[in-house]
Parts: sequence; structure tokens; C-alpha cells
Amino acid sequence: MGSVTTFPLIPTGAPRPAPAPQKKKIRGGDRLSATLMLVGVAIAMVWANLPGETYHQFWDLPLGASFGDASWTFSLHALVNEGFMTLFFFLVGLEVKRELTVGELTDRSRAVVPIAAAVAGLILPAGIFLLFNLADGEFDAWGVVISTDTAFLLGALALIGPKFSSRLRTFLLTLAVVDDIGALLVIGLFYNSGLNPVPFVIALVLMVLIALVRFLPVGRGFAYGVLGAALFVVVYLAGVHPTLAGVAVALLIPVFPPRRNDVERSVELTQAFRESPNPAYAAAVTRSLRESISINERIDTGLRPYVSFGILPVFALANAGVHIDGDTLRDALVSPVAWGIVAGLVLGKFIGITVATWLVGVVGRGQLAPGLSLHRVAGGAALSGIGFTISLFLVPIAISDPHTQDLARVAVLAASVIAFFLGWAILTVGDRISPPHPVGFKLARPVDPQRDHIKGSMDAPYEIVEYGDFECPFCSRATGSVDAVRERFGDDIRWVWRHLPLDQPHPHAQEAAQAAEAAAMQGRFFEMAGKLFAHQKNLERDDLFRYAEMLGLDPDRFADDFVSPKVAHHIQDDRLDAEIMDLNTTPTFFLNGRRHVGPYDSASLIRGLENSAPMAAKTPAI
Repeated sequence: MGSVTTFPLIPTGAPRPAPAPQKKKIRGGDRLSATLMLVGVAIAMVWANLPGETYHQFWDLPLGASFGDASWTFSLHALVNEGFMTLFFFLVGLEVKRELTVGELTDRSRAVVPIAAAVAGLILPAGIFLLFNLADGEFDAWGVVISTDTAFLLGALALIGPKFSSRLRTFLLTLAVVDDIGALLVIGLFYNSGLNPVPFVIALVLMVLIALVRFLPVGRGFAYGVLGAALFVVVYLAGVHPTLAGVAVALLIPVFPPRRNDVERSVELTQAFRESPNPAYAAAVTRSLRESISINERIDTGLRPYVSFGILPVFALANAGVHIDGDTLRDALVSPVAWGIVAGLVLGKFIGITVATWLVGVVGRGQLAPGLSLHRVAGGAALSGIGFTISLFLVPIAISDPHTQDLARVAVLAASVIAFFLGWAILTVGDRISPPHPVGFKLARPVDPQRDHIKGSMDAPYEIVEYGDFECPFCSRATGSVDAVRERFGDDIRWVWRHLPLDQPHPHAQEAAQAAEAAAMQGRFFEMAGKLFAHQKNLERDDLFRYAEMLGLDPDRFADDFVSPKVAHHIQDDRLDAEIMDLNTTPTFFLNGRRHVGPYDSASLIRGLENSAPMAAKTPAI
């Protein structure tokens, strides 16, 4: 499968749930998380400016833990910043691992622009900060300005709500992942208290053990938890900031797309439970469904709400409390640290990301995804100046003087506000000058009976066009989903297959498509397609020629057509159509000419067709 996608397993005859509005859920979650963090900032600011020192006294409350003769004492503030925030950095690490393994960063051609932009957005802000602070002795605080707050960034984008923002959101997410990688490296390399060799060696041993947990037959979750907790303690004793233990554990947890065998096993168990409900089958179904999704994604899904809606707002509450009076504001206005932070975050991020994106396009090393304009990148670059979480996290680590810390916090908050309104202005004005349009919403090329592979009549009122590849385990003919759709509609539907070989995850897909087209030259496309889907694990060239022989095709003609320009051009034309529509996963369906979004099980496809208007009858060309 081209991307990590799941679909519901619905037994025959079971009630059909309505498709989940994924985009609305994502944007709503981003907006709520950002709102809760803003509430935390507001409460912290009001609390810190009340008479007395209750804000600082509360967060400085001492806490302790002991085990035998060993004891530890830490403050409530340290519990939040070094304890709870480990879970935040753990989620960052999970996302980094996922993007590097199965996400946007696996495709160099699609990732080169946001990667270059992110690197520029790390380097230029630090350079600008150093220009302001080389002379005053606070140049070590350059790390405060390098990182973007992903939660606030996506929350701000959701609050602004530009039309057709999915490509911009994906661009910013990819950029934020690279940004997070840079920030984590900076924290690990430049903001540690010096290595203690014995605990450090123990930490390395624990990391090896964590890497081996994936091979345990049972109890992997428990093992990750115990070893992760031990690593947290040892990393702290080694002199490295303990939050990096969360990153290390996350990077060692495997991630993979759903595997066909696992999904089929879940279907079999679900059917068995439906026929004979009992606790043993229920437990087996639950375990099978859980294990068909990688532990990376399961942990992320389970933990993210607690981090987004709990830990990050508490972090904001614990770190945004700055006593603001006339002296603080006057000092901030003349402080090189404050000006360096504001200029670094606002100007550095905006200029670095925008100019790098433009330069990469000019030199021809990469290009923006369809529908993503430079003015939208500029708006996203401005929003990237919101450096709230990691910036505030690094302030007490990078700056020792309490008063200068307060000036830095004021600057971080001011930069975040300026960055939000600058991004809002650029996106709003830019969209008015150059209104955005959806990409890939409609089928780019109408179905042509002279070149497309069609099952059903061209006079049928319903049409389903599938872009897929023969190595994709979740394409319709492999799962039988379209067979169920065709059974439901009968003669009222036509199914059309178009090629979208995903070369990186499916290395045999291109040659399998060539074999199908070579068979089509002898009128046997669908027979060959059936062979390819039935033997997805055996798609080497020798296998393809053996299938041709089994179908009784002329072997010499098949061999010639297999490498012919006509076959290559047919597949390439389908690829180019997919590129125009910005398709990058298989399967992708178009129902009556409009792109289907959401689950692609047979029930969802049937519902989508029933909710769409029938198409006008088409007469085959003569």
C-alpha cells in the first residue's frame, strides 16, 4: 500500500457506520489543542502578575522520590519540563520515525523542498540571533529561536482556515518533522551538562535491548514501558536532558503499513466471532486487529490526546508566567536577547523558509506539490515563527539569569503573536489576489473506451475509476471490494482500471503493469490482472511470463509487447494523469468523476455512489 491507511472491517449484514469526517476531526483537534494552550498562557500571565509570588512558589514546590538509600528531589516545574514533556518528545520521535519510514520523507522528490526549507528555517534564525547577541555574552541562547511549535502552527492554520489547505498542511507537517529533528539534535549536542560515562554506556545497552523488543512474541508493550522508564533515569544520570530518552525509545519502535496477511486474519477471526460469539474469539479479534497496526501508530493514537489536550496546556501554564511591569517591558525593548529572539523567529523563519523554497524551485532540484503556491508557503513560513513550546523549554536551559529568562519569555510570546498575524495577513491577502483551487477533486481525463480497461457498459449510470497497482495488497481486486460494489449495482455500473505503480513500496508494480498491458494487446487484460492479484508475492519477470503461458498467450508477441513503447506510453499516461491530480497512494477511487475521500471498503464505496448523482450515458466512439 502506498501510505498508511486503514479501513473498517464490517461483517456482512452489520450496520454501516457513516464515514468519519477525518479532515474536520484533524482541524478540530489542532484548533482545540492550540486553544487550550492559549488558555494556559492567559492563566499563567494573569497568575504571575497577581500580588505575591504564588505562581513561582507553586511551580517551585519540592517533590521527592526515594528507593532504598537513593533519593531524588525535584520541583513541580521540573516534573512538567523534564517528566511530562518526555511524552511530548516521545510523540515527536514517533512522528519522525513514521515520516522517515512510511511517510512523506521516504519520497525524495516530494520531500526535498520542505527539507531544504526546514534546514534554512533552522540556520537563518540562529544566525540572526547571533548577530544581535555576539557582544553581550548570551550567544549560547541561539537554540531558543530555531524550532517551530508544531501544535501551535497547525492550530493557527486551523484557526485561519484558508480554503483547500490540505497540501499546505502536509508541507508544514513535513517541514515541522525536519525542524523537530534539528531541534532534537541541537538539544542533545549543545544543551547537556556533560556526559557521565558509566550511565551513558548503560543507556546504550538499554537502547540495544529496546531495539530487540520487537522480536518478543508477547509483552512488547510492557517491555517498552519498563525499559523506557529505565532509560529515562539512566539518561538523566548520564548528564543528557532526560526528555531525549523519549525520542530514543520512539525511534527504536518499529512502524509498518498494514500487512495483507494480518488484515485477512482479522477478517477470518471476525467472521468466526460473528458465527459463534464467545470471549475467546472476542479476545482473538481484538488482539488481531491491534497487531495489524504498528505499535508506533497505536501508541501515537492512544497517547496524542493526553499530550495535546493535557500535557501541552499544563506546560504552557508552567512556563508562560512572566511578571510584566514597566521595568520588564523597558528592559525587553532594549535587550539584545529579546530582539534577537523576535527577529530570529519572525524574520528568520519567514525569510529562510520562503527563500529556500523559491531557490530549490529555481535550480530545478524540487517543486511544490500541485495546488501549493509560493504565497501559501510564505504564509506558512510566517506561521512557523511560532516557536512556543521548545523555545520556552530551552529558555531556562540556555539562559542562567532569571531576569534575562523573563525577557526571553516575553520575546517568545511576542514573536508568536507577531508570527500569527503576519501569517494570517499573507494567506488572506495572497488568496484574494490568487484564489486557490482544489487539486485532484475531479477526474482529469474522462473514461475512454478505446484505451481504458472497463468492466460494464458505457451506458451505465454509475462509474468507478480506480488508480492502483498490482502489488498493492489493498487494491480492489485484491480485497474484492469492487466485486461487492459491482454485485450491488449490477448492470448499472462500470469499473475502470488505471495504472499507478508506486515504485518505492512496490518494486514489482511497474513490470506487473507492463505484463497486464502486454496481455491486453492479446485481449486478455482482465485474465492477467486476476493472475497478478492472486499471486502478489510472486511478481518477478519469470513469474509474469509464466502467467502469460498459463493464459495461452503468444509468448513471442507477449515478450515484444512487454517492452514496447506502446505499453510504456499507456502506463506513463496514467502516471501523468495521477501526477496532475496529485495522487500518491493506492488505491485511489473516483466515483462518478469525483475523488472519493475516506475509507474504501465496499460499504463506503456503495454509499458514496448512492449519494452521488448518476452520470449521463456515454456512447462508445465508433
